[in-house]
Amino acid sequence: MAERGVDVSALPQEVREQFAELDLELSEGDITQKGYEKKRAKLLAPYLVQIQNLAPPPAYDGQSPGPSSAPAPEPGPSNSSSSSSSRHRRTRRTHRSSGTRDERYRSDIHTEAVQAALAKHKEEKMALPMPTKRRSTYVQSPIDNCTPPDSSSSSEDEAVSSESAGPQQSPDTWINSSVHGSSTSSSASSTLSHGESRPAQAAQSQQAPPPPHQVQPPHSHSQPSALAEAFAATRIDPGGGVGPPDVPSQAQARGSRVDLPANAVVQGMTRGQSRSSMMETADVRRVARGVPVSSRVSTKIQQLLNTLKRPKRPPLSEYFMDDQEEIVEVPRADPNTPKPEGRQIIPVKGEPLGVVSNWPPALQAALTRWGATQGKSPALTALDITGKPLYTLTYGKLWSRSVKLAYTLLHKLGTKNEQILKPGDRVALVYPNSDPGMFWVAFYGCLLAEVIPVPIEVPLSRKDAGSSQVGFLLGSCGVGLALTSEICLKGLPKTPTGEILQFKGWPRLKWVVTDSKYLTKPSKDWQPHIPTANTDTAYIEYKASKEGTVMGVAVSKVAMLTHCQALTQACNYCEGETLVNVLDFKKDMGLWHGVLTSVMNRIHTISVPYAVMKACPLSWVQRVHIHKARVALVKCRDLHWAMMAHRDQRETSLASLRMLIVADGANPWSVSSCDAFLNVFQAHGLKPEVICPCATSPEAMTVAIRRPGVSGAPLPARAVLSMTGLSHGVIRVNTEDKNSALTVQDVGHVMPGALMCIVKPDGPPMLCKTDEIGEIVVNSRAGGTMYYGLPGVTKNNFEVIPVNASGAPIGEIPFVRSGLLGFVGPGSLIFVVGKNEGLLMVSGRRHNADDLVATALAVEPVKTVYRGRIAVFSVTVFFDERIVIVAEQRPDASEEDSFQWMSRVLQAIDSIHQVGLYCLALVPANTLPKTPLGGIHISDTKQLFLEGALHPCNILMCPHTCVTNMPKPRQKQPVGVGPASIMVGNLVAGKRIAQAAGRDLGLIEDQDLVRKLCMWPTMMHQFLAEALQWRAQTDPDHTLFVLLNAKGVAVCTATCVQLHKRAEKIAAALMERSGINIGENVVLLYPPGIDLIAAFYGCLYAGCIPVTVRPPHPQNLSATLPTVRMIIDVSKAACILTTQVLTRILRSKEAGATVNIKTWPIIIDTDDLPRKRPPTIYKPPNAEMIAYLDFSVSTTGMLTGVKISHAAVSVLCRSIKLQCELYSSRQIAICLDPYCGLGFVLWCLASVYSGHQSILIPPMELEISLALWLSTLSQYRIRDTFCSYSVMELCTKGLGGQTELLKARGVNLSCVRSCVVIAEERPRLALTHSFSKLFKDIGLSTRAVSTAFGSRVNLAICLQGTTGPDPSTVYVDMKSLRHDRVRLVERGAPQSLPLMESGTILPGVRVIIVNPETRGPLGDSHLGEIWVNSPHNATGYYTIYGEENLQADHFNTKLSFGDPQTLWARTGYLGFVKRTELTDSSGDRHDALFVVGSLDETLELRGLRYHPIDIETSVSRTHRSIGESAVFTWTNLLVVVAELCGSEQDALDLVPLVTNVVLEEHHLIVGVVVIVDPGVIPINSRGEKQRMHLRDSFLADQLDPIYVAYNM
Repeated sequence: MAERGVDVSALPQEVREQFAELDLELSEGDITQKGYEKKRAKLLAPYLVQIQNLAPPPAYDGQSPGPSSAPAPEPGPSNSSSSSSSRHRRTRRTHRSSGTRDERYRSDIHTEAVQAALAKHKEEKMALPMPTKRRSTYVQSPIDNCTPPDSSSSSEDEAVSSESAGPQQSPDTWINSSVHGSSTSSSASSTLSHGESRPAQAAQSQQAPPPPHQVQPPHSHSQPSALAEAFAATRIDPGGGVGPPDVPSQAQARGSRVDLPANAVVQGMTRGQSRSSMMETADVRRVARGVPVSSRVSTKIQQLLNTLKRPKRPPLSEYFMDDQEEIVEVPRADPNTPKPEGRQIIPVKGEPLGVVSNWPPALQAALTRWGATQGKSPALTALDITGKPLYTLTYGKLWSRSVKLAYTLLHKLGTKNEQILKPGDRVALVYPNSDPGMFWVAFYGCLLAEVIPVPIEVPLSRKDAGSSQVGFLLGSCGVGLALTSEICLKGLPKTPTGEILQFKGWPRLKWVVTDSKYLTKPSKDWQPHIPTANTDTAYIEYKASKEGTVMGVAVSKVAMLTHCQALTQACNYCEGETLVNVLDFKKDMGLWHGVLTSVMNRIHTISVPYAVMKACPLSWVQRVHIHKARVALVKCRDLHWAMMAHRDQRETSLASLRMLIVADGANPWSVSSCDAFLNVFQAHGLKPEVICPCATSPEAMTVAIRRPGVSGAPLPARAVLSMTGLSHGVIRVNTEDKNSALTVQDVGHVMPGALMCIVKPDGPPMLCKTDEIGEIVVNSRAGGTMYYGLPGVTKNNFEVIPVNASGAPIGEIPFVRSGLLGFVGPGSLIFVVGKNEGLLMVSGRRHNADDLVATALAVEPVKTVYRGRIAVFSVTVFFDERIVIVAEQRPDASEEDSFQWMSRVLQAIDSIHQVGLYCLALVPANTLPKTPLGGIHISDTKQLFLEGALHPCNILMCPHTCVTNMPKPRQKQPVGVGPASIMVGNLVAGKRIAQAAGRDLGLIEDQDLVRKLCMWPTMMHQFLAEALQWRAQTDPDHTLFVLLNAKGVAVCTATCVQLHKRAEKIAAALMERSGINIGENVVLLYPPGIDLIAAFYGCLYAGCIPVTVRPPHPQNLSATLPTVRMIIDVSKAACILTTQVLTRILRSKEAGATVNIKTWPIIIDTDDLPRKRPPTIYKPPNAEMIAYLDFSVSTTGMLTGVKISHAAVSVLCRSIKLQCELYSSRQIAICLDPYCGLGFVLWCLASVYSGHQSILIPPMELEISLALWLSTLSQYRIRDTFCSYSVMELCTKGLGGQTELLKARGVNLSCVRSCVVIAEERPRLALTHSFSKLFKDIGLSTRAVSTAFGSRVNLAICLQGTTGPDPSTVYVDMKSLRHDRVRLVERGAPQSLPLMESGTILPGVRVIIVNPETRGPLGDSHLGEIWVNSPHNATGYYTIYGEENLQADHFNTKLSFGDPQTLWARTGYLGFVKRTELTDSSGDRHDALFVVGSLDETLELRGLRYHPIDIETSVSRTHRSIGESAVFTWTNLLVVVAELCGSEQDALDLVPLVTNVVLEEHHLIVGVVVIVDPGVIPINSRGEKQRMHLRDSFLADQLDPIYVAYNM
């Protein structure tokens, strides 16, 4: 072997040993390639001959073996998980971690191509943002305790001159072209930007922030992560040299924002506390200052945007049209696509199958003959674990034992009268790979008994990969009996009672032990029946399909015999030869050559088990040498292992071999293994012409095999093919771009007696052209006959009649599909380039999984991939196949190495195969499901990926790169169209205008009340304070309010007179204070209760305007107090009414840390006021005066206060009274927060107006006693109750499984007539349905649950009362909604969204649906903004903090045409009105109002309008571990935040699932997936998500996420 002019074999022994040591170090990942070359050069230096320009050393020389990970169809020995680390080595330490490459895929040409591709990418400055991981979750490596600073690049191409960059390390240390990763600090879970890494400079971390696309290695600095924030905020000057600003530490930086609410939820609190009681916080930062752009998260997102801006490859079929009906793909054919140009192929014929006079009439006859005439001749030698011969089975013994077994099976299994087995029954053969002798006896015993053997792998546990699929095979074959050996039976998993475990999906089996001592010698007169070979099934060989289904290929007796004859002729087998078999003897080549053909020709087979190969990789070479074997049967892996270990054995000779059959020679990457093996072993007598690759498949059996050559004859030529051509299915010789070339070797000629053609792999079996790749189909007597028990699939595979270009069949004879893809080359040589099972069809192009594995392995995986274990498969997402690569990660691999490797694999595959990867995942070592011989079980891996059960430790999704078939973005039409055309457009086909109205308010129906109110005949409707006074006089002891605690005990009640007197006390206190004038605002800061109600009426009595505010949460003042402060400041309150406890909190030191407590307005503690009456009770001069202010934080984080007049209060109360039929004899139960909207009206106002009794249940009491609300309804026999969604959700989740317990406690809800959910959102249909269904068992009527709808401009628009029809449900098409259209569809239609009517419109209310842009009315069932006209509309905004430009026209606006006089208020909600078939109380047809969602919340993406709740619903149902989810956008990227309820190892599983579902159902690509702890998504008291609040917390890096994935 020459090396730069030096003959290494001529070097001194010690130098050669040093070379061997060095090779081993490289192969096991102990040194880098560069270090290896350096040391090697040093060793050679003294002996170097000065010869220039010689080639570099062959790269195979130092590579160590890795097992296969390709999706090989057979779980054969190629799929091994063993590596050199498990071998016994005498000269070196034996235990080393090995991250080696799978040499089965090794190719020097290919490695060069990959390196060239990566070098090209190096120039393109890739800057992928590395995902953020919480350190606690994945402690992969002990280094990386500190966080490198950010580089906040302002443009992707800014660079720093090398002078200012400081000293450089060698580029090999940190591979430039990759995106360099870094760890994240656990405190701030900082997210870092990564770019072209010049592994800098400790000095630089003090002097200047790193330049863009440059990352410091984790060991080069030790600053705290606060610096990262500083650097993130600094704009980087191209010349470098900007000093970091003076930044406080993390804690100071956070604490110094004194007047801003921190968004962090207090960890460790219950979900309910953290959300409903603490998160009613306005988005102060956003409104006041804008989003903090310096945040590290937004830096990363900016980096992601820069990466995504890069030009993408033009997609093959660029767009789908997102049509109203369905998505229609508009394929755009690439004009440069290569097309086949040759003539139609002519079927290729093998040589005729010769007739030899002494060939047996059946295979059993051959055994009979040799057993009788050559009894002493050895048939089989088995090896022990060390590779030494264990026993030899002679032909005599094989015959006698097989006969004994046949007799036992037929006569000795059942009782005398019943025969358990009959000829033709199927029997499973369960034997370990290490015991070929028992298998041979069992197999031939079955043949002699004429029962059909079904060899399968030994099941090791209940959870074996593919175990249930093997059960499917046994079931479809009707197997009820299993033969096994005594040792194997003892090793099978057992139940505690000692019985064999019932394996998942398996039929019940009777186990029979076939050891000799248990067999019965047949009587003298019994002889096995041996008929001439016929078409009856001889045996069944299992085969796993691409989807993982295991099917049985039935082989007839004549096919078995003919196949043996064809192999004998092709391989020129002679009687008495010796054959070494390293393959699995249960199936495929190992069975055909090593068990069947060998017996036919009286060959001595030496079987080398898989376990021996792991321990002693050279064992098969030694056996060839010792036995002078003529034939060896191996896979590429065995060649490679032998080549790696050959230095241990100098004195081996392979000169005896006339045929080295390479079973997986059809693999495109086998050529380099064969070459490398020949290179090493030619010195040991191996002749080049003996290497015989072959192509096989379970269905067609042997398709082609290279015949042993004549010594000295030229070796067959190779085909160098263009990868691009191959992906289009055509053969093009590659001359230009060496990077994307594939070298393949032939697999010889067609088998004797066979006929072969190439047909198109999909669609009708049309003959291919000569330069076209297709599926090989074979007609031969020596092939499988059917998939046993599966006639449907059989027809498609075993009875194919090829057709010509015009579609006419070429003949009568049926062909069998082999599943191999290839072509016929010059001289009728067959070339195979892949398998159907490994075929990935992406955008109409074909890619071979094996090729992709090879490319991934050529990106040096030594630091990252565990033993070269890589799986490649495709998943169908959004109308196309997407490629997924999953690899096992070495236990000692760092985050940076892994991320770097992943990004380089992306680049290499993009360059070489011109295809984008969808997902690249790394899983912990040894966690992928294995095939019986240690390879990766592809279909199970794919299943785990799709189920979210793969548990990766690193993941990189690239949907932006590879999803190129997105629908076209919608171009919105300009609005400037005249009213006439809009009228015509909207009211086509006589559609009525979409408007609806509640019934008239009418006159007072209570004449008795009128009579009593003669003293204030005009005032009654106008002032609530006077209604309370009147009730205190006329019915003083009537109880209006009852407040319950968590135990259901009434802790406080208020009669009319008590409430009146308490209100008087408070009014007196307000009037006494100087500085509080009539008309001033007073903040009421109370927990839910009667104090709040008394304080409200006290304010009315004193002429002040009450403002109810939720009190701050004592355990989380920093998050909740700023909102209180803000409302107080915004409302310009003159005074705060509150309790003693809250007074103390407001003045506490803790409060002082969050807000300025010295500037509170007057605080009046109302707990112990003196009994005083106010001198007068204030009467407003008119009903249009403001009665109170209603402040609320919207879900978009906007704080708005609206003015509610006295007239509006009276009309609203009257409207509710009529709708719900409320009288003084009624009781209602309220479980709502009483601070704003309809909740406040029901809690504080309605009872005083209508006189009914309200039972008040504060929602926070439900956190202590979940059943409080439901048991109250039952105890008080309540007919009408009001609650919020958060209360309903608490009950559904907490009590759903306890209905029996509630029933036992006597809870009965049959009294409930209406249960109304008060909300300002689209009805949550799933939740209300679940609630109704769950509590139906305790008497809740399915018709009882309904919803209400209100908004800022009108607190109550709809409320399902006692009158009116039940709320109706419709199904709308989600695609149409995105286009602002409504298309009604049937229930269950794809992409359908169920919408429930939001309750009956209240009396006195009119709604109309309006186009928000043209302000013209729309037709029935059209989507538009809901406008409302009602006497109880709010009169205007008191203030809109931070958004003063919100127009006053929200309250007083007119239609652009139609009815230009009426004044309407704009709700800001999208919805539609639909006339139903139901009738309302007046007898007219009922108009239902359907609310779709808030305009403020909608996401405008790609010109379409999305409602966050729809995307969130999809996300939440993708995986059982996702609790709540929320979405928002940032710089046009969609960010999905999902709460992880399960274990943290599920976190990364969610990333692909979330990306898939949003792409499939909403046609959107997710930009960022954030996985957080439960309770992080802020939810307000009404149960609504505060998405903007969440967004700002995310961008300010305050979420402490478990994982953040940036999708490329």
